[in-house]
Amino acid sequence: MEAGTAMARLVIITGMSGAGKTIAVQSLEDLGFFCVDNLPPVLIPKFAELIEQSNGKIGKVALVIDLRGREFFTALSESLSYLKDHYTIGYEILFLDATDGVLVQRYKESRRRHPLAPEGLPLEGIQHERRLLEDLKGMATQVIDTSTLKPLQLKDRIMSHFTNADQSSISVNITSFGFKYGIPIDADLIYDVRFLPNPHYVEHLRPNTGQDAEVYDYVMKWPETQTFLTKLLDMLQFLIPQYRKEGKSQVVIGIGCTGGKHRSVAIAEYLGRMLGASDTETVRVSHRDSDRDRH
Repeated sequence: MEAGTAMARLVIITGMSGAGKTIAVQSLEDLGFFCVDNLPPVLIPKFAELIEQSNGKIGKVALVIDLRGREFFTALSESLSYLKDHYTIGYEILFLDATDGVLVQRYKESRRRHPLAPEGLPLEGIQHERRLLEDLKGMATQVIDTSTLKPLQLKDRIMSHFTNADQSSISVNITSFGFKYGIPIDADLIYDVRFLPNPHYVEHLRPNTGQDAEVYDYVMKWPETQTFLTKLLDMLQFLIPQYRKEGKSQVVIGIGCTGGKHRSVAIAEYLGRMLGASDTETVRVSHRDSDRDRH
């Protein structure tokens, strides 16, 4: 084995049809990855062999695997197991997802037919595809929910993640949300903070969000908030290194309240500051629903 080959990086891009795999490929191409679209899974070991024989000349590779090659799709887990047993190349699985409603809308806008329902309704194909991909999503090292992301935002997320060359680090994404708008489908951990006193019922605080100092201080001043944060931080400081040891490159933590505007935002901001002090984690905080009711 040549010394340079150990640095090879293999990314497998997969996920729901219409969730943004084309943008993912373009983003990785911009980062210098050699990309192959629609590769049959049975050829993954052969591709790994070519990478190792290149003596480091092929260092960053991205392979798109999707249901256009569904006759080969069941071989994916066997190919990945073979890769792990016979090659030194590490691999990551990037899984792109979106809600059924968003995917249906995207198919309507593009006037495309779903590959698994060429003669039927897009929703039928989407639901069938989701069932087929359920196990693969569980194997993914990174899941991105593109439901609310614009193309440039998705590109930024992907490039930010894959620009980080330190494979010993882990990306921690903390997102606040409102339960009434649905749970983030890419979350690994969900915490419900609806038990905390609600600034919504304080008239002068209602228009603001948990990023405003007055709302933040209101959420933080209660004994139950401090007790919860002490226990939550203790749990996360235990869990995150375990995820990193298991090989995960990303953990998504969802913090939810009723509307995603006050309590969840304040708690997410606090966690971002506390976890962001670590040298082994890259922490990113986002607020999915905080601006929905601003007007």
